[in-house]
Amino acid sequence: MTTSVLSLVSAAHDDFTRRFPVRAGRRQPVHVVYGGLHLFSADTPTKLGQLARTQLSTWAPDAATLTRVFDVSPSIADEVLTRVREKLSREPIEDLRLDAEDGYGHRSDDEEDAHATQAGAEVAKLVERGGAPPFLGLRVKPFSKALAPRALRTLDRFFDALGPQSPPGFLVTLPKVTDPRQLHALVLALEAIEAKHALAAGTLQIEAMVESGPGLFDEDGRCALPSFVEAAQGRLFAAHVGAYDFTASLGVVASNQRLDHPSLDFLRQLLHVSLAGTGVFLADGATTQLPLAPHKGDALTEAQRTENERLIHGAWRAHANNIRRALDQGFYQGWDLHPGQLVPRYVTTFAFFLEAREAMTKRLEHFVGQLGRATSVGDVFDDAATGQGLLNFFLRGLSCGALTEAEVLATGLSLEELATRDFGVIMQGRHRK
Repeated sequence: MTTSVLSLVSAAHDDFTRRFPVRAGRRQPVHVVYGGLHLFSADTPTKLGQLARTQLSTWAPDAATLTRVFDVSPSIADEVLTRVREKLSREPIEDLRLDAEDGYGHRSDDEEDAHATQAGAEVAKLVERGGAPPFLGLRVKPFSKALAPRALRTLDRFFDALGPQSPPGFLVTLPKVTDPRQLHALVLALEAIEAKHALAAGTLQIEAMVESGPGLFDEDGRCALPSFVEAAQGRLFAAHVGAYDFTASLGVVASNQRLDHPSLDFLRQLLHVSLAGTGVFLADGATTQLPLAPHKGDALTEAQRTENERLIHGAWRAHANNIRRALDQGFYQGWDLHPGQLVPRYVTTFAFFLEAREAMTKRLEHFVGQLGRATSVGDVFDDAATGQGLLNFFLRGLSCGALTEAEVLATGLSLEELATRDFGVIMQGRHRK
């Protein structure tokens, strides 16, 4: 009996890992910046960083402003500001997406062909000079019957210009996915591109945008999202909340389309439950209120400067509220549409990690010291299931720059242990010592 039981357990494990091949050691960016395909150049990441630094220095020059605008605790405001400044100097863009869909629009075939070729050549320049963000990709038009030919044509033109310069893990974002066969079709297209340009198999990864009520469930009433993972054949890096198309598909009027709409909470939780354990990352949608100053020039009146500040700070607060809501729901990545949105992105994300740093350090340090046994620190009880969550907190904080290496090592873990990214593996290693 033991043999048959273990055989069944092994088969179940093998089937799950075949269907959902988790790739260990991957970092998730905290955001993705979208910009029109036609606007991209090899200098774009640098320019976006410069614009973000200018917005920070102009509209949030000190810690007191961070406390007032973002409700950052005064006890960590100086640290947050220092680390955000460093981040915007070192790595302002974590993920950048060239957009041939909504941020580009519908143009003639000749025009999009030219833009796709130009963008591919500019990405090649960026990669060659070593200035590419950690994550980089292209969003094509949806694989609908009408637009799939255009999407494939753009992919071909883009990669013909980019060629073997394509960095590992380059992301192709497919919008408005309503059927797993669309993802399988994209896999076939990417396999052909990799073969044509002598790229290693799996070089090109996929993101699926979930932005339509129809298509979430199949004809038998089953949630279709797990089948997206299988259809992508190990290439599905992330699933994104397409907030405004989704709410529109449910009949929500434009004035009520917002990231805190209840229907989007449903979608977020459905994504979480359906894709948990698959290794697919989740990303929230965009805040469309942009930090733009209506009054330009050096000779502004006091009233004009005050209005500029009021509107920019208001847009920052709106974006920060959406980011914090997403973080509380376990969505660690979201969209940014303007370089000024990088300020609330990093301020809010860094504050999220720094305000919990001390408590989380004590919990993980104590838990590691007990070799993963159930334990408590103060009035907080931790069991083995908590260990990975505690580890993930520090891995995410370290990868984005919110936490330092020294702060993570203060938990008692070594760099070698952190590299495993698996609390169970860490504890097994310690038990063997």
